[in-house]
Amino acid sequence: MSRLIIFGATGSLGSHVLRQALAAGEQVTVFVRDPSRLPPESRTRVSVRKGDIGALPPTDIGQLISGHEALINCAGLVTEGQTFVHLVDRLVTGAESLPAAAQPVCWFLAGAALLDIDPSGRQGVDLPKVRSTYWPHRVNFERLGRSGLDWRLLCPGPMVEQPALGLNRLRVALDALPVRVPALARALPGPLLLPIFANLIPQMIVPYADAAALMLGNLDRGNAMARHRVGLALPPGMRGRKSQWAARS
Repeated sequence: MSRLIIFGATGSLGSHVLRQALAAGEQVTVFVRDPSRLPPESRTRVSVRKGDIGALPPTDIGQLISGHEALINCAGLVTEGQTFVHLVDRLVTGAESLPAAAQPVCWFLAGAALLDIDPSGRQGVDLPKVRSTYWPHRVNFERLGRSGLDWRLLCPGPMVEQPALGLNRLRVALDALPVRVPALARALPGPLLLPIFANLIPQMIVPYADAAALMLGNLDRGNAMARHRVGLALPPGMRGRKSQWAARS
């Protein structure tokens, strides 16, 4: 049994993380603004802390995190821009305030635009039109890179409320897109690469349930995903569908 704290446990991804963590017998704390949004069957099985991350000093966040072996952050939206950046920075700073031996393994959330498209290190967030929305993912990644935490950064495409496929069927990659990129793409300038990148995204539209399972299945300290961006894609030949890629949920 692990002692786990979840931020954003009432959201689309967080609710799956919470459900699966309880099913696995984990000892769970949730930090939420509105406890009434928690499923009734979960409320008596978790330790509930109510509040607003943005209103807490980092030292208080550190005290909140203290005693937990793992932290999973599902709170915040990239479309919130600087507000999302501040949220992640406060959580990282709070975890950093703890002695090294007491710092939890940390999962944070980004998106496929943060993964390397080719060996040059070019990313989707470098492309025109993409950077204007997804730039907070790069800022958060840079913040994590400056920390000494044992972090992992989940970088899926858009996620959907569909039955889980199972991690054994999904393609998983570290730091790079988990899909095949045409060889010619690496020579193209950003404006010409953009439609190719956009055409790859449907292969990375994955169920929330699978994303949650990947996080919960990789909470051991120092494993292969530690301090890496983690990409997820559907099995070869499958393409998902979502009406709005940067939707608020």
